Amino acid sequence: MKKIILDCDPGHDDMIAIMLAEASEEIELLGITTVAGNQAGEKTFTNTLKILTLMGEKDIPVARGFDKPIVRDLTVAPEIHGVSGLDGARLPEPDMPPSAISDMHAVDFIISTLLKENTSVSSGPAPGDEKIYLVPTGPLTNIAVALIKAPEIKKRIERIVLMGGAVYDSNVTPAAEFNIFVDPEAAEIVFKSGIPVTMVGLDVSNKSVFTFEDINHITAMRGRVSGIVGPLLHFFAHANYEIFRINGAPLHDPLTVAYLIDGTILTTKNLHVDIETNGEFTRGRTVADIYGVTGKKPNADVALKVDVDKFKKLVFDAIKKLDLRGL
Repeated sequence: MKKIILDCDPGHDDMIAIMLAEASEEIELLGITTVAGNQAGEKTFTNTLKILTLMGEKDIPVARGFDKPIVRDLTVAPEIHGVSGLDGARLPEPDMPPSAISDMHAVDFIISTLLKENTSVSSGPAPGDEKIYLVPTGPLTNIAVALIKAPEIKKRIERIVLMGGAVYDSNVTPAAEFNIFVDPEAAEIVFKSGIPVTMVGLDVSNKSVFTFEDINHITAMRGRVSGIVGPLLHFFAHANYEIFRINGAPLHDPLTVAYLIDGTILTTKNLHVDIETNGEFTRGRTVADIYGVTGKKPNADVALKVDVDKFKKLVFDAIKKLDLRGL
């Protein structure tokens, strides 16, 4: 079982990432931290609480993080995710016990959670000694600031599996993917950290499309969770069709969690990736040295191929499992 902290900005696809992580027997979700991105910070935090309430989950701690990037003004995506960040269906109002809502800032929650998993002084590994995976599916602000504030946490991180960037594709500008574009300085810190990084970008996530037929299948389950998820994904799919002419809902963020559940879902290549922070037309570009022309040491495993059928099965199974809870 892999221990993870999910750092997200819900967002329709972040919602599926949360559900996939919480429903999986291969994942132990230690906590969720939120960041501004798809919508403002207050909305992404509230959306996270609503998602957990929908699932009937009251034990996963949630901590709110930054409301803006490190040095830039915030860019949000209401044209994709709506005014609320989760338009398309009415989610239940948050019903979480006070113990589940951390009074720590997300950065401090990340640091505290990593450092309390101390290595045993006795011989042999002790329970809780496993390193932790950080899984950011929004702008990388919280992760970058945590690394700056407490660089000693690096030794407690197994890998950062992030949704962001691309080698060949883009969505917010002709050069950049949204999460990296929003806070490129944070992304630069993460990619230069020396921590193992897996970059799950648009090259694979734009191929991981839940068609309208797939979404109708979810809606037809008519469960407590699927009955909300279906209409939400319909909204997300229509927005993607109107803007990008993608015929369905590309579920970008849950690919990170799916990869940790089943490593055969993605095929990666070890590359050097630089982040463009100054370009007039290329802010946020993940400059992947696909041919090794720079001679720089690779710093990321970059996802280039995806097994869409395996991915869809994981998502369908997770939603079915959540529907059955409490019956």
